Amino acid sequence: MLETVVFYALALLILGFGILVVTSRNTVHSVLFLVANFLCIAILYLSLGAEFLAVIQVLVYAGGIVVLYLFVVMLVSLRGLPDGPRNSRRRTRLGLAMAAAVLAEVSAIVVSASARPAGVPAPELAAPSLGNTEMVGWLLYTDYLVPFEVASMLLLVAMVGAIVLARKAE
Repeated sequence: MLETVVFYALALLILGFGILVVTSRNTVHSVLFLVANFLCIAILYLSLGAEFLAVIQVLVYAGGIVVLYLFVVMLVSLRGLPDGPRNSRRRTRLGLAMAAAVLAEVSAIVVSASARPAGVPAPELAAPSLGNTEMVGWLLYTDYLVPFEVASMLLLVAMVGAIVLARKAE
């Protein structure tokens, strides 16, 4: 009963902080709400018995990623940037083409995942003596390799975008 109450309380806090991140007008406040959201997610991981994921959540997201966001917010002066392009439909075709490419990639991932043979043993059966950390590594590099690589590509694109924006602000 207590676990259920804690879970729903944390879920409500995570949802509330997520809404505050999106609706906050001050970017620094938005980043602070994001930190609170990440910390609540880490507490949720602790309540589920995934201590390794909780520590990684705090170190990587609440530490590294938020510092990166703050640097981008401080380097890019949003008030100093000129208004957007006069023609708002100038890049509509490019955006639609990129959205179609992402949709095709996600569809290919879903099709390839559903085409896996039924005789493949589950990771729990293949390696029953693995601990929490070893199981995360096992799953990341077997079942979830493609989403792991996609996430790394998205982080790379975000980093290149931050560098481009910072160089334009100079």
